[in-house]
Amino acid sequence: MLIAEQGFDGVYVSGAVLSAELGLPDVGLTTSTEVAARAATIARQTDLPVLVDADTGWGGPANVARTVQTFEDAGLAGCHLEDQVDPKRCGHLAGKALVPTEDMCTRVRAAVRGRRDDAFVLCARTDARAVDGLDAAIDRARAYVAAGADMIFAEALTGEDEYAAFRDALDVPLLANMTEFGKSPLLTADTLEKLGVNVVIYPVTLLRLAMGAAEAGLAEIRRTGTQAGVVDRMQNRARLYELLHYDEYGAFDAGLAGYLDEEDPS
Repeated sequence: MLIAEQGFDGVYVSGAVLSAELGLPDVGLTTSTEVAARAATIARQTDLPVLVDADTGWGGPANVARTVQTFEDAGLAGCHLEDQVDPKRCGHLAGKALVPTEDMCTRVRAAVRGRRDDAFVLCARTDARAVDGLDAAIDRARAYVAAGADMIFAEALTGEDEYAAFRDALDVPLLANMTEFGKSPLLTADTLEKLGVNVVIYPVTLLRLAMGAAEAGLAEIRRTGTQAGVVDRMQNRARLYELLHYDEYGAFDAGLAGYLDEEDPS
């Protein structure tokens, strides 16, 4: 809801964040049903298109096809599938391993076959840059487009020249991942647009901001015995109620069942 209010064009549901929300590392421990359920909750709260991280598709070709249909039913606008082996690893960690190119093409073709809505975006992610180098990553991306991918997500690129190389090599939309503390420099949206990137995601930014604030707040309470010293950093009650449209819910109930007393609207 904040993302929409701030005027962004879409919402991204990060697999790493959903793993963290469950108290798990991002090493392929979530299930398709867990991710679909959480993503559906998010999609219901916004009119913006929602893109979700589908990891490796959670199984063989039939599983991938079913995953796509589950996400369609959840109201999502698209997903991305990656070419790591299962269980996968966070894209900016060392020790990643890839499936053969043809196996990933099978994943992509399964997603295409499973898709019922042509507007649902199927994005193929390649982690090959950190494993086999830039040229191999571009070769894989070309193969994934040939298999039916609508968009390419090249993970862990290391500079502007590498984004430009992907743009020169491909005709489909490109997605850039601007995650903090990773291998990619934090380029501005304007810079990425000039490089030919079509979509930019900030997958863990809000979690890191929130967890940093929560950790500092807990430390303050533990140290002083009160939260008084951090109240000025909090979203206040009025702002939360405004964001959640409390007044609209109250007015709806009042119109149907007299929920609010006209003499005491508090």
